[in-house]
Amino acid sequence: MDDLLPYPFLALVGQAEMKTALILSLVNPQIGGVLLIGPYGVGKTTAVRALTDVMPTIEREERDESGQVVLRRDPMRIIELPLNARLEDVVGGINERVALEQQRILLEEGVLAKAHRNLLYIDEINMLDARIVDAILDAAAQGRTFVRRGPMTRLYPSQFALVGSMNPEEGTLRPQILDRFGLRVWVAPLGEQQQRLEIYRRAHAFRSDPAAFRARYADELARLRDDVANAREILPQVGLAPAAEEFALGCIQALKIPSHRAEIALLEAARARAAADNRREATIADVVTIAPLALRQRRSATLEQYAAQIAAEDAAIAQALQQLGAPSKPSPKPRRT
Repeated sequence: MDDLLPYPFLALVGQAEMKTALILSLVNPQIGGVLLIGPYGVGKTTAVRALTDVMPTIEREERDESGQVVLRRDPMRIIELPLNARLEDVVGGINERVALEQQRILLEEGVLAKAHRNLLYIDEINMLDARIVDAILDAAAQGRTFVRRGPMTRLYPSQFALVGSMNPEEGTLRPQILDRFGLRVWVAPLGEQQQRLEIYRRAHAFRSDPAAFRARYADELARLRDDVANAREILPQVGLAPAAEEFALGCIQALKIPSHRAEIALLEAARARAAADNRREATIADVVTIAPLALRQRRSATLEQYAAQIAAEDAAIAQALQQLGAPSKPSPKPRRT
């Protein structure tokens, strides 16, 4: 069983951004997920699987034998999606065994429903079928999965923390998919010789005796797990300082980022960081720390050029109308909402 034990999260050497992003995704799934980008062998998958030790305990609804809804508490789980998954495996579909053996149709849940209130991990997400990626990201945005097979329909809750990883050498993600991830981490190989040597030493110690190696970090991991649980509990009470909001939006506008998901990811992650520090208000310092993670890869030279072209055309149209003596356009009256 030792080979099934995860590597301790706190034993990872360096990679502060990756650790921060993953912990914040557990604290606040509203951030919109985390995308880890880097070459092979830098610890992306190891880091995600290591979250098992620090995942909080959550409430789940289940039905007992009498059909009554009961609540039980157990830890979050990591649900991994294999590359060979079919669309039916992901969103749900007909139970083929029941259909063949009992000659009846039974709709069953897919990976997205099983990921409800858990962490959904997709390794090599850039290699996944585009339809499957779209289904996953739609579920992440809507918090539910709708399954229809002929006249039969089922609606499953699908609220989860989403983590994807990829090697850019094997291709990129479509812009609309990339935009859905709240935080993006470049997981670069560590450059210092001593750090790389320490990675080897810890990996060797873990392979030699996983249980003993994990025991070294048990107390620290337990404290981190408690911190994550506490942060999740106080998150609803965490607000944003007005100065932090203004600073965040000013940064986004200065970078000319088109997607409004940028401010959602940035401000939700800032709230999560404050909660992780047991504070009830996110500040400019939180925004500054999170900004590279939330705003990386969000600018678009193509859209900037297109917007400039539209502005030039609008100016030419306005000038032509003015030369022809068109009356001034009245200012729109504000509508009540």
